[in-house]
Amino acid sequence: MGRRHVRGRDVNGILLLDKPSGITSNDALQQVKRLYFAKKAGHTGSLDPLASGVLPICMGEATKVSAFLLDADKRYQVRCQLGVRTATADAEGEVLETRPVGTYSEQQLEAVLDGFRGSIEQVPPMYSALKHEGQRLYKLARQGVEVEREARTVEIYQLTLTGRGPDWIDIAVHCSKGTYVRTLAEDIGDRLGCGAHVSALRRTAVGPYSETGLVTLEQLRALKENDMPAMDRLLLPIETALTQWPDVQLSADAAFYLQQGQAVLVPRAPTSGWVRLYAGNRDFLGMGEILDDGRVAPRRLMKGA
Repeated sequence: MGRRHVRGRDVNGILLLDKPSGITSNDALQQVKRLYFAKKAGHTGSLDPLASGVLPICMGEATKVSAFLLDADKRYQVRCQLGVRTATADAEGEVLETRPVGTYSEQQLEAVLDGFRGSIEQVPPMYSALKHEGQRLYKLARQGVEVEREARTVEIYQLTLTGRGPDWIDIAVHCSKGTYVRTLAEDIGDRLGCGAHVSALRRTAVGPYSETGLVTLEQLRALKENDMPAMDRLLLPIETALTQWPDVQLSADAAFYLQQGQAVLVPRAPTSGWVRLYAGNRDFLGMGEILDDGRVAPRRLMKGA
């Protein structure tokens, strides 16, 4: 059989998309991919359809670093609707229960929030993309099936009360990968004794990326019609996703051997962990890892570097 012809352009870089609410992350990804006519693209962790905000889209060679962004910390701005529990823990789910909302002092709210700061245990929701025996949990949930889920440890680095009303609170969350904000809101509501669900959610940061420089689908559509080269100029260099790792400058010889798949010895390199690799001090080659013997091994190299 002949090779399947892949249509599209070789586009490399990272687009910081301002995902609109009302569509899935995959819908947003496919729209961006079509607008760029890109051969290859992927996103870096789903946002619920209800949610908006920072969704980095990795194109071409940038897909090789998407796992680093999947593992990165995230920040969210959340509105928790008090007094109502839903099947999905957000505004899109069927209402399961309503309860009266108390009059909570700021001290009472802070005391409850303090119980969710630091390392906490979360049971993933049934309406999630986790798999059970090969099936997505949300598909089972839609069939009315509930399965046992193991609690997992996540980190809540910051949890701040940013606003409040008679039956709602706004919170800012800085958390580790794997945190379910819907579950966090629901658990806060349970602790208050009235129940809660997420009525509005915006992701404000993913790893090194914040809301600065976000691009909307409407902006992309306008540029495609009038100034397509400007679309490519919106793409960030791949290495901008990796700023938390130290860089290693390679000599021409070391860069040559490393690109052949060989581990190389680099003077004054870090002693462990992942590193960014550069030929000289300019050309980004990809990611490497320090071996036990101190050599730098190639791990995620960029094609054409």
